[in-house]
Amino acid sequence: MSGPARGARTATVVVTVLVLALVAVLVGLVGDGGSGAAAPATSTASAQPRTTARPTAPARRASPAPTRRSATTAPGGGLRSVSPADLPREAQATLSLIDAGGPFPYAQDGATFGNYERVLPAHPRGWYREYTVRTPGERDRGPRRIVTGDDDRLVYYTGDHYATFVQVVR
Repeated sequence: MSGPARGARTATVVVTVLVLALVAVLVGLVGDGGSGAAAPATSTASAQPRTTARPTAPARRASPAPTRRSATTAPGGGLRSVSPADLPREAQATLSLIDAGGPFPYAQDGATFGNYERVLPAHPRGWYREYTVRTPGERDRGPRRIVTGDDDRLVYYTGDHYATFVQVVR
């Protein structure tokens, strides 16, 4: 191949690579189940940077099934309690960053957690804050988070992207 045909083929390859890269970026931004990349509080599916956590997809806003909640429910009906030492090493590091006031590795850290799954006790919007717990091997933020109450004394950990929580007692 030579001349114009080769140039057209090169252009086609370049365009294809760019389209695949764009798709990969978009999948990385919205492929985390609804609360990875940040977006305006009024958005349900966009992946624009923001300072508060976006609501999850409508299907996840419904009350969780009893089996989801029972995975973290203690015999008395509350969330199961664990000590910080029971958490993964990365979660312990995130707790230390929270105690120190940062700096945090992700722009979304400290964003409002909406508690749309209704697994945590009900509080007014803005009462909970969420922080990313690094997940080894993940290219994005991964599924692990620490959620704190308004005064950072109440601490919760989820390893499965808000499906279940345990309360961290310090």
